[in-house]
Amino acid sequence: MIPCAEGIERAFKWACLTELDAPKPGNVHVFADGHQMTVDEFVRSAEAAAAPIAARGARVGQRIHGAVSATMAAVGTNSNLGIILLCAPLAAAAERDPTNMRSAVDHVLHDLNVEDAKLAFRAIIRASPAGLGHSARHDVFNTATVSLLEAMSEAANRDMVARQYATGFADIFDLGLPLFQSMRVRRNQYRWATLATFLAFLSAFPDSHISRKFGPEMANSVQRAALEYAAMVRAAEQPEHVLPSLLAWDAALKDKCINPGTTADLTVATLFVHRLGTILPSERNSD
Repeated sequence: MIPCAEGIERAFKWACLTELDAPKPGNVHVFADGHQMTVDEFVRSAEAAAAPIAARGARVGQRIHGAVSATMAAVGTNSNLGIILLCAPLAAAAERDPTNMRSAVDHVLHDLNVEDAKLAFRAIIRASPAGLGHSARHDVFNTATVSLLEAMSEAANRDMVARQYATGFADIFDLGLPLFQSMRVRRNQYRWATLATFLAFLSAFPDSHISRKFGPEMANSVQRAALEYAAMVRAAEQPEHVLPSLLAWDAALKDKCINPGTTADLTVATLFVHRLGTILPSERNSD
């Protein structure tokens, strides 16, 4: 059964808004704005990017370029580039086969071509993410000469978003999704399952965004701290009791302009896959 674009669009918006509801230290969320960005900007970004992400029959590069352009028109800043780069191939995969997302993602990734890379490069330059520099091979400031999968594979050792392309989104399917779903059953609240997923990613990998801006030592330091908070959240009988500690760490990170942005992007992608798996197979084709 082929899902309708409206279903994918709704799933994308749900993932973005659900992620904002969790008190993720260092990120913008409903408990605290940060980094000169507001919750409202992220809500408007999600609304703007949703239709291009879900565009029926569009190639991944078209989805990326369209979603970044729509976001920049809506809020005038890069609020969701990582989310778009991750969710564009996931949306294309859902259009292919929502009942077997992992296999569908693999097909989508291996179908990527040079035109997808050209459009993605243009989108990345327009978004101009913090810490974007030059690379010796497949630099986004040059005209793409390889497929988007090849370009992402080149950057996979230094960027967690690129790593998902190179590994078939293994971190989403093997870590994020199982943990989110188990915590969703245990906590019976999306907020705390989302937070647990965020902390699991942050404690498993140095955040790419922090590494680009502040270097690997700072990213490793945040990773070590995340291990303690992840254990705290898992052990808490009432996760609300951990909230003051989380918000204190949140404020401390924001005071130093430290934002685990890539970890938040991975969390949104996990929520998107979860939502696609729960709502799309039962939808009727609206065409």
